[in-house]
Amino acid sequence: MSRTPAAALKRFLLAAVLAISCGACTPQQQLLMSLLPDGTIPVFLSNFQQVGDTNRRRIAEFEQRRDWDGLVRFAEENVKLDKTNSDWWIVSGYAYSQAGKRREAIASYGEAIRITPEDALAWNLLANSYRLDGQPERALQVVDRALNINRNTPATWILQGEIYSDLGRFQPAVGAYQEALKLDQGLGQAWLGMGKAYARLGRNAEVKEVAKVLENLDPPLAKELAASTAR
Repeated sequence: MSRTPAAALKRFLLAAVLAISCGACTPQQQLLMSLLPDGTIPVFLSNFQQVGDTNRRRIAEFEQRRDWDGLVRFAEENVKLDKTNSDWWIVSGYAYSQAGKRREAIASYGEAIRITPEDALAWNLLANSYRLDGQPERALQVVDRALNINRNTPATWILQGEIYSDLGRFQPAVGAYQEALKLDQGLGQAWLGMGKAYARLGRNAEVKEVAKVLENLDPPLAKELAASTAR
């Protein structure tokens, strides 16, 4: 894997999309990262145009070293210089999240939303921060507000499905995954989540249909679905 600053920044943005909050890559974190469809990274790179090239390289260097406290300080310095720059609040939230400071991360993402309330990325980051903090009901409230603003972001629907599943509300989880698939039939994570929700509902015929789709779309996810339903 390339270790160039540009590649490191891409990894930073990939992780930031769903606020992955610890260094080791667990199966759940891999699952969260897979919410991003192909071609998403260039979009998020363009969304960070308010951060200059020099600072992008600095962010990438902190990420590469996994120096989260250093990134926190760097983000705080830049937030003080321009408190109206939502990009820096997102960087701040990500840094706090990686440093294990979830309350501070939540506050930073909330500020990003206050500045740019139409930003789906900031909403998803905030919702997932509440989810990781063990507050799924609050996370669900945030996702619902995000969907009132923008219903065309598949990752938001998938995140809603994951939160409903956390809460044991599998029928609405199925509905959320279906909404994501209306926007993009190729989202393997939506199919996987829906298959797991169907399994918890005892709808075995639907699980088999989802498994067929995943076998063609994403065989590793098909194996994951099979393993989860075999337990």
